[in-house]
Amino acid sequence: MDRVQAMQVFLRVVESRSFVRAAQTLALPASSVTAIIKRLEKHLQTRLLHRSTRNLSLTPEGERYFHRCREILELIADTEASLQGASERPQGRLRVDMPGGIAHAVILPQLAQFQQRYPDVYLMIGVNDRQVDLIQEGVDCVIRTGSLEDSALVARRLGELRWITCAAPSYLAEHGVPATLEDLPGHRAVHYFSSTMRRGSDLHFIEDGTSIAIPVPGTVAVNETELYIELGLAGHGLMQLAEILVSGQLQAGELVEVLADRRPAPVPVSLLYPHQRFLSPAMRAFTDWTAGLF
Repeated sequence: MDRVQAMQVFLRVVESRSFVRAAQTLALPASSVTAIIKRLEKHLQTRLLHRSTRNLSLTPEGERYFHRCREILELIADTEASLQGASERPQGRLRVDMPGGIAHAVILPQLAQFQQRYPDVYLMIGVNDRQVDLIQEGVDCVIRTGSLEDSALVARRLGELRWITCAAPSYLAEHGVPATLEDLPGHRAVHYFSSTMRRGSDLHFIEDGTSIAIPVPGTVAVNETELYIELGLAGHGLMQLAEILVSGQLQAGELVEVLADRRPAPVPVSLLYPHQRFLSPAMRAFTDWTAGLF
């Protein structure tokens, strides 16, 4: 029995809370994962996992073994990294998830640069605005905006996005240009919602150093950034989003910023990955490159 492989499989089963999901992320048949865990328990002469059709949990012995396995595998990774040296060429598959707006406005326009610099890295880019379970879905890292909830993930601050309020000239010609925050209740906004937020009717501003949220009525809400921008361009109402996402439309006069002296606070952008002491060269390359973009 390959005990290092058995430890790796055991850790993935525990982290993903499923034999099937662990098998998928390891590119192994589910039957092989089950057999490896059975052989490991037989070798250790102890039960590591409580199994049922709907639940998977660690025994007290499994809990101790899990933490020791993680320490051992991190030590192995550290030893190998010290021998390989900093000049190792990044290579391999890297799965990254990010919001659609950042993908289209920041990452994709510069992707050729990354590919030229790291030709042996195969990027799998998932685009969505929902919260991704990295372990269960086999994702190496994610880019997220906004404040971060308490998490077991490691977060690296990439930068921040400047947010603006804007609208199409056709909308402003019909409804007028808001000059003060008191004008907003008489306007209309395109609303944005996500899997964690059902309503997105508030627009946020800073006035005299104080953050203010003002509900603005609207007739449509979407959960996809490109569609959100399209509705704003079509004159459906005020929008509030990162300036970089619509810089081209602003320069072309297709959108006009309003209430520029009351811009909301910048929104932080972070890259998150599972808690591990050592990053692969491919992950480190992507992290450093992305931080440079911001």
